[in-house]
Amino acid sequence: MKAFFVAASLSALAFDTAAETFGFDSDNVGQPPAGWICGTTGKGNPRWVVESDATAPSLPNVLKHEDTATFAWCVKSGAAAADGVVRVKFKPISGKEDQAGGLVWRWTNGNNYYIARANALEGNVSLYYMLNGVRKTIKYADAPVAANSWHALEVTYKGDLIQVALNGKVYIEARDTHITDAGKVGVWTKADSLTLFDDFTYGNDAQR
Repeated sequence: MKAFFVAASLSALAFDTAAETFGFDSDNVGQPPAGWICGTTGKGNPRWVVESDATAPSLPNVLKHEDTATFAWCVKSGAAAADGVVRVKFKPISGKEDQAGGLVWRWTNGNNYYIARANALEGNVSLYYMLNGVRKTIKYADAPVAANSWHALEVTYKGDLIQVALNGKVYIEARDTHITDAGKVGVWTKADSLTLFDDFTYGNDAQR
């Protein structure tokens, strides 16, 4: 596991805010977003940068992932909870191996966290847990994920119950107890995915 910054300690059981949204519009273009921790599980050198994009749901900026990494993540520093809601808008642009956009939660370090991801190449939504650097599938479901289009991915998690929705429709409901501690939240992608992210929202009740 590689990380660009040192993670802060995790102590909260729930988020202190009802909902907080990050559109990356106050961040410097060409740089990683301020207050985020970015890295990879496995090999590779993911590049996370803020860029201007005319198609952004909330203009002018987006968070862009490019280059290749086994599993690339970027999590919000200081945001930690055991239960909550996390949501993001993402746009899969290209990738021969993957065209994925995802969310992570209960991220305690780069080798231990949950993942929900939507994949334009496979046309599905998947739920995983990453434990000691090994990714395991919990459940997946077929879903329409068009490339070069914006989508909304949302995860609600409380105790062992996890619900994953894409564009307002719930595709996965599952129970899992592999990771129960409070952890950070963030975005995720895989392999050679070139993906844009915007309007990242987290809290006890993320606003749609």
